Amino acid sequence: MLVREGETFSETLTMTPEEAKSFSRAARDFNPLHLDEDFAARSRYKKLIVSGTQMAAHLMALTATNFSKRGDVVGLDFSIRFHKAIYSDETITLTWIVSKVTPTSSGKSEVVELKGRVTNENGELAVVSTGRVMVSEKL
Repeated sequence: MLVREGETFSETLTMTPEEAKSFSRAARDFNPLHLDEDFAARSRYKKLIVSGTQMAAHLMALTATNFSKRGDVVGLDFSIRFHKAIYSDETITLTWIVSKVTPTSSGKSEVVELKGRVTNENGELAVVSTGRVMVSEKL
């Protein structure tokens, strides 16, 4: 067995306005809340917020980085729900917990079910996620 139920892994990141803008442009998300300080200052958020696509990418990348240390991994599906904006200048913690591991019918791979979350620097829940990946010694 490559993965065990109950495993937890996490990463802490400090966001920067430059990275948030760069990612938003690369993802073709031209929402001014991610790009324009003056616009964001007049919004309910009062400053730039990170794109949801950036949070999704960080969450999915963390699973790939974690599981690729022990075998091949591919994402199967992810669901993300946003609870609180993440500002472009704050430190966040992304955490995943393995909730279930199911061997495939061939017995050569495992389907891993995950529950994830992102908390801000105040410990407030910003994002929740579920995901499934397949992990194998060799795909």
